[in-house]
Amino acid sequence: MRPLGVELAAMLADRGVNTVFGIPGVHNVELYRGIENAGLRHILTRHEQGAGFMADGYARATGRPGVCFVISGPGLTNIMTPMGQAYSDSVPMLVISTVLDETAAKCGQLHQMRDQEGAARAVCDWSETARTADAAYALVDQALGEFQNDRQRPKAINLPIQILSEGAGAPPEKSSELPREPITNDVDPTHDIINSKRPLFIFGGGARDSAAEANLVLDRLGAASFTTYAGRGIVRSENPLHFGSYLARADSASVISSADLIVAVGTELAEVDFWRETFEADAPIIRVDLDLAVLSDARGARDLVQSDAREFLTKLSECLETHEPATEWTPEKVATTRARWKAEIDADRTGIVPICDALREALPKNTMIYSDMTQFAYAAKEVWDMPAPGLWHHPYGFGTLGYALPAAIGGAVGYDGPVLAIAGDYGFQYTMQELGTAAELGLNLPIMIWDNDALAEIRDCMVKAQIAPNAVTQVNPDWSYLAQAYGCGFAEPHSIDELCAAINDGFSAARPTLIRAVPGRLA
Repeated sequence: MRPLGVELAAMLADRGVNTVFGIPGVHNVELYRGIENAGLRHILTRHEQGAGFMADGYARATGRPGVCFVISGPGLTNIMTPMGQAYSDSVPMLVISTVLDETAAKCGQLHQMRDQEGAARAVCDWSETARTADAAYALVDQALGEFQNDRQRPKAINLPIQILSEGAGAPPEKSSELPREPITNDVDPTHDIINSKRPLFIFGGGARDSAAEANLVLDRLGAASFTTYAGRGIVRSENPLHFGSYLARADSASVISSADLIVAVGTELAEVDFWRETFEADAPIIRVDLDLAVLSDARGARDLVQSDAREFLTKLSECLETHEPATEWTPEKVATTRARWKAEIDADRTGIVPICDALREALPKNTMIYSDMTQFAYAAKEVWDMPAPGLWHHPYGFGTLGYALPAAIGGAVGYDGPVLAIAGDYGFQYTMQELGTAAELGLNLPIMIWDNDALAEIRDCMVKAQIAPNAVTQVNPDWSYLAQAYGCGFAEPHSIDELCAAINDGFSAARPTLIRAVPGRLA
């Protein structure tokens, strides 16, 4: 018999895993014994937080689970922030960590925690400890199966150190993937939708895989639409009745209230989608979601439909095959409203909108973008229409800093196309050590640093609240020397055209490129 660590590596490879992110340590070295023979590619990160964000970015780019190997104790706690981010944004991540064999009757051990399993459970779908090889195999298959058939959220498997080195029987044969059982509903809202005169659809990230079906429904029905930030790209940007991702605009509430029926597909209608505490509408609301927990928070909905977005929209489009749109929405009204909202953002965040417009035109249409919590991204999420879903990734729900660089590295590892990272000058420093990983991999990854020399969003928030700005400025490194230290390229454009050129050049470079974008210089 081979050690369990060897068998687990072989099992993961057999189940379709080909890349693992992590850091070897004294407590998890047995996980590494078999990875080369199994054909697994291991990405060595500079911090477990980076490993988690890379796995997140990889999963969003490829649709495959992001798998991480971490050590007990601090390895697990370091990756908990990425796990929380993956949980809020429905990202399939499998974290396999070691755990001490005994903690109740033995104190003072290296990496000791009171309840490692419980700590992980606070930020993921489930966290379990496998005390036998068979249990480990069962948990791996359970996690991978749930990624296929349920809402995708991170899982944690804790493995006692001792069992990893012990001989274990081979894992079970890979079973054929079982299709998700169809969900039956007592509610069929098709009649109400077809007879609506001003239907309004709101598409969230849960509908990303149903863009074709969504657009067919909108065309056949003559419906207006919004997307959440995570749903951008689902609706064609040229659709004349599409209001875009402007849900956070204050008077989007009046547009929503003017509908006679609202159909929310694959969205939690969460505070971070609207930046209002409640979702209120005068019209009846139909909510469609795979997750019963989401539907249990009805948000005033009249009809709750548990369904995969694609299945629901496919059935609806079939019912609309001979339907003649009788919509009361007008393209002129939608265009006027969108133009007003875009002007509001341009006034609030001066200088960002023209840069977004220029980059959208200049970059390859299949560019995958990873952004951090920064003012540039806050504006871009509303004004930058995406040509397809799943091309812009952001820490939407949990809202952590330090996401963009490592997530973009994970994306670049898995995505066969150009990848761009966008981060603020402060947030970038949360995880800037992962430049070492990007350089080590030789990634042609441009990294745009929006350098306003401050925590500008917090500073502006303080000013609006009549609080004297405090603790919102920092000393930044000399970015050119930082790039040089890691063997990366560097650019400091002085115009929007130069910025577009620097990013496009970065896509073909044989190394990462740091691009310092100073707002006042990009006139």
